[in-house]
Amino acid sequence: MKKYIYSLAFALVAALSITSCTGDLDTKPLDDNDLVANNVYSTADGYMGVLAKCYGSLILTGQKGGDGGNGDLEGANEGYSGYVRLMFYLQELCTDDFLMPSSSNGLRKCLNLQWTAGNASVITWTYQRLYMCIAYCDEFLRECTLEKLAQRGLTEQLASKCGQYRAEARFLRAYCYATLCDLFGGVPYVDENTSVTDLPVQMTRKETFEYAEKELLSIIGRVQSDDVLAEAGTTEYGHVDQAAAWFLLSRMYLNAATWIGTDRYSDCLTYSQMVIESGKYPLASDYREIFLADNDKCKEIIWPLVQDGLRAQSSAGTNFYVKAFVNGAMNNYYQTGVETRGWGNVRAKMTLVDAFDAADVVFDTADTWGNNKNDKRAQFMTALPGQKKETCDDNGAMTSTFTCGYGYIKWRNVTKDDKVCASGTQYTSIDFPMFRTADAYLMAAEAILRGAKGASRADALNYVNEVRARAYMTGKYAKAGVKEGVGALITDAQLTLDFLMSERQRELASEIIRRTDLIRFGKFTKGHNWDWKDGVFAGKDVDDHFNLFPIPEAEMTNNSTLKQNTGYN
Repeated sequence: MKKYIYSLAFALVAALSITSCTGDLDTKPLDDNDLVANNVYSTADGYMGVLAKCYGSLILTGQKGGDGGNGDLEGANEGYSGYVRLMFYLQELCTDDFLMPSSSNGLRKCLNLQWTAGNASVITWTYQRLYMCIAYCDEFLRECTLEKLAQRGLTEQLASKCGQYRAEARFLRAYCYATLCDLFGGVPYVDENTSVTDLPVQMTRKETFEYAEKELLSIIGRVQSDDVLAEAGTTEYGHVDQAAAWFLLSRMYLNAATWIGTDRYSDCLTYSQMVIESGKYPLASDYREIFLADNDKCKEIIWPLVQDGLRAQSSAGTNFYVKAFVNGAMNNYYQTGVETRGWGNVRAKMTLVDAFDAADVVFDTADTWGNNKNDKRAQFMTALPGQKKETCDDNGAMTSTFTCGYGYIKWRNVTKDDKVCASGTQYTSIDFPMFRTADAYLMAAEAILRGAKGASRADALNYVNEVRARAYMTGKYAKAGVKEGVGALITDAQLTLDFLMSERQRELASEIIRRTDLIRFGKFTKGHNWDWKDGVFAGKDVDDHFNLFPIPEAEMTNNSTLKQNTGYN
């Protein structure tokens, strides 16, 4: 099977008991047995199982798979607490992209931008899951040293890869700190040298940013280190390489002015161009194939979170992205890949629909892939009986009726030849594209428009038009049987920051980055409204303190030295 990376995580006979260094991080051991480290690390497979768990903590939800109980986070709803699903709530639900009317676990508070430090469990679980991943990475780094390999007789098997595997764990940890910096600002610091009895010291937001930056520069060889990631395009599928670090640095530098008040746009351009010019992760020839069950063959995806309908099951990840975005009736119109298992509780907000030309939005039952659209990214379900664009009922009130709003259908649990994959329809086999090259093109263009040195507006225009040409499948992206879209290429006069904000929405909707984008463009709390912002259908401005989430109340209680973010005391 294609999904290999997590099998060892489930195959460990026993596992690590990782104790929290942050007060509310109530994560469970990998099973009910406390293990002596030497038992876990006595074989190469043991080491690889722990590294797999570092990766798996961002896609799996527990120790049994398939929401089978024994979830990672004590007291959390296992399905809700998967990382990608949590990030949907924090990065998409509170923006101009999607509606999910549920009020459980703080979802309505996220939808309405009305959360506090204690009324949204999904905020707490996101914080916990990021620190859980950090804890697994720290554990791996403590045990994966040349000295310990020698003590355990594993030098011949693992020494040559030790530095690369350590670099991968350090990348994952740096990603977690960068994400914490984005979501929460300044956060407690723990690493492989932190004792379980130490009270973590809170870094400032700037220190959090600089720590993640330093780690990333180290593992790409810009700072002297024995831990270096594999060169771009040379490692096993599912593992990160240097291109992933370049991408993450680019994203951090693009947001540096917002996060830490420092202009790093030229650095953003440098690293995004490294991704593009490496040629190792070229744009997919067809946008739609990035989000299908055989997307492990898609060269554009730099860092996938690997999911499999048999070996990596959960109600989070892309399983959520298919089932929550469709209802059972939609399987009568096109092949969803989950048959009638759709939950029918996520719809597109009107602002997302209106980002596309109205003619492209319409779902044609005779053209279920949208081959005859101009912009092939406009993937919506509009054909259900009684369906309307408005996300309210006829009285203007919030409703769970799925036909109040359009479904968003770019995620399909089928292969590119429209076949259900061998792993079946109960769980999805779509890998989640954490980083992909089209985003690097758009980051480079934005950095240029914001003043990056070393490139021109003409370069920025070329980057944007490359992404749009692929979306419209025109020029070199033209394909037999698919309409060559009209209107793909824009002019220099059309290339503005506002256009880029909308283009990122069209290209990256649902890919857990929209909140970050809106904050960077100054459009999250003020100056841009959407369905149900602050609890009203028309939307209205909210206070700027919502640009950061609160440090969870339980964490504040357990560590009295922590400083809460402004607006949440």
